[in-house]
Parts: sequence; structure tokens; C-alpha cells
Amino acid sequence: MEENYCIKIENISKSYKKQKVLKGISFNIKEGEIFGLLGPSGAGKTTLIRLIMGMERSDEGTITLLDKKVPNQKVIENIGYTAQADALYTDLSAEENMKFYCRLYKIPKKERNARIDECLSVVNLNDDKKKIVNNFSGGMKRRLSLAISLIHRPKVLILDEPTVGMDPLLRRQIWQELYRLKENGVTIVITTHVMDEAAYCDKLALIRNGRCISVGEPKKIIEENECNTLEEVFLKLGGDTYED
Repeated sequence: MEENYCIKIENISKSYKKQKVLKGISFNIKEGEIFGLLGPSGAGKTTLIRLIMGMERSDEGTITLLDKKVPNQKVIENIGYTAQADALYTDLSAEENMKFYCRLYKIPKKERNARIDECLSVVNLNDDKKKIVNNFSGGMKRRLSLAISLIHRPKVLILDEPTVGMDPLLRRQIWQELYRLKENGVTIVITTHVMDEAAYCDKLALIRNGRCISVGEPKKIIEENECNTLEEVFLKLGGDTYED
């Protein structure tokens, strides 16, 4: 029986000037799966995300998303994306930011208020929706960015370090919501350098110095490498000390 893959990544390489950032990356992501890209800062995770999104072109290899090779404008409307840098209008309120993106995604007027409240509740910002974003903390801005990425109910959700600056309780709430989205068939790709958070993913790709050093379920990766933690796997396969 053929697997139903949402994203296929085949032999992807990418260089900037003379520096090779990604080196022959290959793996597949199933529909309705939470897939983590785990690795230290500078490993190539964000570059790979940008290639999956179609924001850049690879030097070698192909990426297929929802059965279409990227870059492809037709798949963009099915993707929710939270970048490391928050794309917010800081002189507007949270609600006004949400309304702007509702118009951008052509969400019908009669659905907008309910959709906004639904997404803000996910990140616990309903009580702050009238506040100007410039007065938000860094963690609140991250939460608003996540809410915006959900506003059009995407089939694929791509999150680049989405829980940075969040307290443990809120981080747990966000992950509970990610599981709920997964149960509804949403495919989620999340980058992180936090080891305990990576364990929440269904599968992981361990990225080190632009290479994929291991792919699989977190527990199986640890067991197959005869290690006790994911950090030990990096030390064993990556060659030097893992640093956030």
C-alpha cells in the first residue's frame, strides 16, 4: 500500500555564494503528521523551510507539496506559516491585524469575527485583541503570529521556532492545539532546537551542518543509535558538541 505523503523532499541542496547550507536532504512527510526539524541554530532548518514554502529555489533536488512541485503559487493558499520574525503591524491592534489577514485570504465577512475569536483563543489572546501590538511582549507577538497562520484553516502548517519566548504552560496549550489540528488532518512541520519539545513530534529529521543525520520517530531514533537522549544522538552522529 502506497503511503499518502503530503510533502516529498528529494536530494535537496542549497548554497549561498560559496557556502553550502543544505547537502542532499531527503525525507517524506505524511498527511496529518507532526514532523519536526531538529537542529542547532545555523543547521539549515530555516533555509529548508523557505524551500518547502517556495520562497527560494534549490540548487539541486525537488520538493513536492500537495502533489505539486514547488515553487508553485497554487499551493500557497493551503499553507499557514509562522516565520521566526513576526510579520505584524505594530501600530494596529491584534484584532485589526487579524482582520487584515482575513481580507488577504478572502475569508467571507460573515465568518471573520468568529474565525478571529477561534484563532485568538488557541493562543490565549482573546482578552488582548483590542490592544495595540506595539505594547505586546515578544511572546505575545509570537502567539499572535501563530493565530494569524491558522486564520484560513490551512491544510499544511509550517512553524519556524513558534514557541520561542512562551512560558511552559502556554507552550503546552499550543501543543495541545497542534494535536487537535493534526486530528483534523492538518500536516504540521515545526522547527525547533529544544530537545524536550522535539519529543512531542510524530517524526523528526535531525539536521546538522546542512545534512540530515537521522529520520524517524523520536524514541526509535534514540533506540536505534543506542542512546538515552536525542542530544546524545547528535553527539554520536554529528561529531561535536550540540549547542542551541
